[in-house]
Amino acid sequence: MTSESKNRVLSGMRPTGRLHLGHYHGVLKNWVKLQHEYDCFFFVADWHALTTHYEDPQIIGDSVMEMVIDWLAVGVNPANARIFIQSEVPQHAELHLLLSMLTPLGWLERVPSYKDQQEKLRERDLATYGFLGYPLLQSADILMYKAGSVPVGEDQVAHVELTREVARRFNHLYGREPDFEEKADEAIRKMGKKNAKMYRKLRRQYQEKGDQEALDVGRVLLEGQGNLALRDRERLYGYLEGGGRIILPEPQALLTQAPRMPGLDGQKMSKSYGNTIALRDDPREIERKLRTMPTDPARVRRQDPGNPDLCPVFQLHEVYSDEARRQWVREGCVSAGIGCLDCKQPIIDSVLSELAPIRARAREFEEDQQLVRNILQDGGEAARDVADETMDEVKSAIGLKY
Repeated sequence: MTSESKNRVLSGMRPTGRLHLGHYHGVLKNWVKLQHEYDCFFFVADWHALTTHYEDPQIIGDSVMEMVIDWLAVGVNPANARIFIQSEVPQHAELHLLLSMLTPLGWLERVPSYKDQQEKLRERDLATYGFLGYPLLQSADILMYKAGSVPVGEDQVAHVELTREVARRFNHLYGREPDFEEKADEAIRKMGKKNAKMYRKLRRQYQEKGDQEALDVGRVLLEGQGNLALRDRERLYGYLEGGGRIILPEPQALLTQAPRMPGLDGQKMSKSYGNTIALRDDPREIERKLRTMPTDPARVRRQDPGNPDLCPVFQLHEVYSDEARRQWVREGCVSAGIGCLDCKQPIIDSVLSELAPIRARAREFEEDQQLVRNILQDGGEAARDVADETMDEVKSAIGLKY
């Protein structure tokens, strides 16, 4: 994997409604951090939304701009990341089609989320090719930008593993150029005598003895060869490992450590459960929602002791409160020293304080939606430039460049 790929991150989000605190704590806060550490591509996954909302695409259309405004309001910055709409980079569909020609059906059927989602969304007809194939479309999204890292939760690791398998199969089938070894040998000579000798030694150690450290050192050696063209470097990565040219690098899952964001009823915050606080909810509505949250059912009267572990409000303290405040809540609840409204007030204050600047920034973008459209247009152009390069390589490798 080239150093450029290793430093690139790709992530997307489906536009199916207003974003809420679950999205903010689970995904967006991480995006804001990653944009300062990696070369980030963040996209609106409108084609992915069609896999479950094909009968009601109006939801998608209404949500695209609203979602991007939320991204910008929380601090995703177009100066640090490319922000674009998936369907405005048609190369995603083209790569998806080409990858579908070589991907075994069984690989898609065994992706855990395929059966899980069918079970959870029984009210929707998901017996479609698009739903079966959406993990492969995700693979095309990732491989299009040769992303080295994909930020995911543990439940999405299987999708990244599928992408790795697809990339491996593609490289195996199409990475062998007719004169691959001659081109690799020519590229080695460009490294200079000392580096060429080191490369050949490391390659021999890895291929003859399986020395993993030799492989790692060899990769680092190649990263430092600024005089090599990208295709030469890709050839030598493949030659080092004993395969062909690496056209589509295998990405790694970048596991995100995000707190589980509880909803107003203690379940995971989700629109389907109707238990969310949207990022742009009116402060009075937020206060109303939090004040009417259910608490430990054993606390019928103010003087009844409670159990914080059975109270949805305490789950919010796990996200918003420090250890001292959590201890105050726990002791006050168990001893009936505080009432449920006393317990809720710090959460109300914390959520309102967190969302106030987000709401203010969102208003600026709401009032200048042309600016948002310009950001998406610029991001789309940057994404298409990279996609064109990838598709040129892919089609050349397959033999579709006439």
